[in-house]
Amino acid sequence: MNATPSGAAAPHTATPAARGTGPEHGELLLAVDHLRVTAGDKPLVHDLSLHMRRGERIGLIGESGSGKSMTATALLGLLPEGVTATGSVRLGETGPNLLEASERELMRVRGKDAAMVFQEPLSALNPLMRAGDQVAEIMLQHRTVPNRAAARRRAVEMLDAVQLPNPAEAARAYPHQLSGGQRQRVMLAMALANDPSLLLCDEPTTALDVTVQRQVLDLILELVRERGTGLLFITHDLAVVANMCTRVLVMNRGEIVEEGPTEQVFTHPRHPYTRGLLAASDLEATDANGRLFTVASAAAYVPPGTGHAEQQDGGAAERRAAGPESGPGSGAGSGPGSVPGSGSEPGSKPGSVPGSGSGSGSAPVIRVSELVRTYSRGRTSLLKPAPQVQALKGISFEVPEGGRLGVVGESGSGKSTLLRILAGLDQPTSGSAVVAGNEVAGARESQLRELRQNLQIVFQDPMGSLDPRMTVEQVISEPLLVRGRNESAAERSRLVAEMLEAVGLPAESAARYPHQFSGGQRQRISIARALICRPKVVVADEPVSALDVSVRAQVLNLLADLVDEYGLTLVFVSHDLGVVRHLCDSVVVMQSGEIVEAGDTERVYQNPAHPYTRRLIDSSLTLRQELAGRSTP
Repeated sequence: MNATPSGAAAPHTATPAARGTGPEHGELLLAVDHLRVTAGDKPLVHDLSLHMRRGERIGLIGESGSGKSMTATALLGLLPEGVTATGSVRLGETGPNLLEASERELMRVRGKDAAMVFQEPLSALNPLMRAGDQVAEIMLQHRTVPNRAAARRRAVEMLDAVQLPNPAEAARAYPHQLSGGQRQRVMLAMALANDPSLLLCDEPTTALDVTVQRQVLDLILELVRERGTGLLFITHDLAVVANMCTRVLVMNRGEIVEEGPTEQVFTHPRHPYTRGLLAASDLEATDANGRLFTVASAAAYVPPGTGHAEQQDGGAAERRAAGPESGPGSGAGSGPGSVPGSGSEPGSKPGSVPGSGSGSGSAPVIRVSELVRTYSRGRTSLLKPAPQVQALKGISFEVPEGGRLGVVGESGSGKSTLLRILAGLDQPTSGSAVVAGNEVAGARESQLRELRQNLQIVFQDPMGSLDPRMTVEQVISEPLLVRGRNESAAERSRLVAEMLEAVGLPAESAARYPHQFSGGQRQRISIARALICRPKVVVADEPVSALDVSVRAQVLNLLADLVDEYGLTLVFVSHDLGVVRHLCDSVVVMQSGEIVEAGDTERVYQNPAHPYTRRLIDSSLTLRQELAGRSTP
């Protein structure tokens, strides 16, 4: 593969990748020459050229807006209206130029010679068709099976090949009846049904739980290896690329700035932007002040595998461990007991979190006792009672003042139900939840006013949680407009200006609207809104999962700084175990509505007692572990 646009770092000498036999000299599969993508007069992709050999696995990485998805959609003629592509895209040595092909010609290629797996399967699948029929349809469209009955049999076989449990039953299900991981497997079955020679994957695991993500990635890798399929994998997660790909292209502002074998690029980056992405992705490395590296501060970052990275990492590990371990009573067997085996005192109440960090030894700001939440589903029969779903099964824990609690677990574990109860947005079936001195259980709406001044939420999707018709000043000052507060308009403007400065945004941002900001800036606005009324508790619900790695590092640094500056108690919910390990001093692990393990974060991560915790940790992809695996003989 060649990728040599102007301004790019010189390509590395082709060498067999550590996880493959090196297809560099095999049959040419994809030839892209001088690809340019424009929207009107605005260039989106500049003079991109790459050659992929059969069986090669290429990672295309970069931040949002770098041109990754535009490149992939241009290859299959799927660009949105108003966006055009020029240059040459050919499958094989002598194939026609797909950029000049008619829609009819492109339809013969899509799904047969080249296929794509999209990021969000629920929007890519037809909600009115059963899963099996959608897999069968792509075979019938290209006439790779003799009749509809054969297509349906083959569809079940493909659903079995992507390891869906009970594939015959899954074939009869509609997309909304399947989980996110199962829907992504259906998409993969559709993509591979006609045995294409090229598979394009555009962020296919971003929205999945950590264990499901690992399963889907392992499945993709196994299937493309078995079939000798070429893979172009688009993602902003560098650990995934290190796990999946033999070669990597780094894209910035529409240009390939560096390319080469994955291990070589990731351990000896030549371009400053590549080093910046690596630094921001490495949650196990911190600078001299204990902060995560960002693209802007990456000059001092030492990539893994270069000899000095271990010292950099070791310092970070020591700082993480020093927090919980140095607090009063935080030695082995200390703290008000947790789940047996989590390193806390045995025989005490299950599910409690040991006091740690700055809040160790202080009165708890959050005390949850035997919390139960049971939902009733709609009746399915006149003769049977409505089925019951136990979202929370008697969980208990405490969070001290100034503590940073991480809550981890897969979808359906009860994390969101717990957050709604803590925020007073839902009532428990039984048990107690006291937040900043306010009992949630049984409280009337008028009694929850004080709670909502003392607890604020930062949501996962800032664009969805910010009113697009309100200016930033109106958005941030809205929590001050509740009954009982008497700030004047001038005072509110002053407080907004202070919060904008605190989150690193200019004062003139107050007059603009949310759509005029990037994703990371919108998340900063959400944090400013949450903190303007000086709450005691901030609940962050997956606040960085939708952000680029570089923006993620900035937001995590900001959260850590503000928690310390304002003396906040933080409850941080995430499926990214690396983020929780960096930010939180204690953690609870939830499964099926129960806390299966709790304790000081570093102790739980280094010595997990519960099989479910071990599975979550083993399924997590980290850049250092993946690169270490590549260098292992």
